[in-house]
Amino acid sequence: MDPVHAMRPGLLQLTNLPPLSLYVHLPWCIKKCPYCDFNSHEFREGADAASTEGTYIQALFADLEASLPLIWGRSIQTVFLGGGTPSLFSPDAIDQLISGIRARLRLAPDAEITMEANPGTFEKDRFKAFRQAGITRLSVGVQSFDNAHLKALGRVHDRDQALAAVSEAAQVFDTFNLDLMYALPGQTLDGLTQDMRTALDFAPPHISIYHLTIEPNTVFAKFPPNLPEDDLAYEMMDRITELTEAHGLGRYEVSAYAKPGHQCSHNLNYWQFGDYLGIGAGAHSKLSFAHRVVRQVRYREPALYMQQALKGDPVTQNNEVSRQDLPFEFMLNALRLRDGFVLADYVERTGLPMTSVQKALQEAENMGLIGRDLHRIWPTVKGFDFLSDLQALFLSAED
Repeated sequence: MDPVHAMRPGLLQLTNLPPLSLYVHLPWCIKKCPYCDFNSHEFREGADAASTEGTYIQALFADLEASLPLIWGRSIQTVFLGGGTPSLFSPDAIDQLISGIRARLRLAPDAEITMEANPGTFEKDRFKAFRQAGITRLSVGVQSFDNAHLKALGRVHDRDQALAAVSEAAQVFDTFNLDLMYALPGQTLDGLTQDMRTALDFAPPHISIYHLTIEPNTVFAKFPPNLPEDDLAYEMMDRITELTEAHGLGRYEVSAYAKPGHQCSHNLNYWQFGDYLGIGAGAHSKLSFAHRVVRQVRYREPALYMQQALKGDPVTQNNEVSRQDLPFEFMLNALRLRDGFVLADYVERTGLPMTSVQKALQEAENMGLIGRDLHRIWPTVKGFDFLSDLQALFLSAED
């Protein structure tokens, strides 16, 4: 898509463009986890590993340069290096990547730069090197501190490695996140409680904790494990909320808990229907223009992506979001937030009037799923518990 095509007249009227983030996908892992449906690929050790790392970074730069005309003049508020396992890349490579991004984009002075890291790639002082390369926030994929659960999840690290990694992250970064999972195969309420207490002993400013779900096209979909019953999973969720509140972490999103001032700015931009440019194998973008909202997808397979990106043609799908789909897409994100959204943001970021969702909002209110006043709409406690039902009310909401 060229800028002239993107700027042509259309049905929407977006008076202001939303904040813009950058997502960078680094697709390799030591081993594919059986529950994972992300675009991740097992890393092959060997003499060509460094060469692949260097080629991939050059492909990312080529991808970024090909995208610049679509975001010209806009500043980047946050950067997120996700995967895969970005911490498989060397600190020198991460330094080169961040320096290259800064050279090509205008980053906000206080831009949050987050990187995902796994304990299985942890070496002493490695996190310190990432901090020196420009990373400001680390997200450590612990998932559990229980060896039996880690084995069931196919993780490559054990409890001791997790403890060492989190300890160093806490020493090196002012803001860091612990990624945990619950409702694991064979997990009890006491086991979940112990996992949470171990995590909270590190006084993390942010915790993301996800209910293990069986996703299509994963090993767990083919060979389903024995997961806790729904009633037990609800008890676990209540225990998580109780323990995090006792340690000063507020639940600001369905799966995210943070101390004041430590919310993940990058994810908040997603949930508030901000824009993001995604570069890297299989990365997705959402970009707004005066009269339309566009989604892009990059080539998924790393070798093909590198080939296409280096030719200046990394995008395999380029679609305009239909006017009919915009209400659901907005609500799918915004209603994940405890504080919901400001009415003016819906109008500004979709280019649609509030009347486009009035019928669905009234139904949601009648069902006790949302609260609202003259300025804001938010999910109730019941709305959080039945979030999928709430979001589904906005499918084809516009008349």
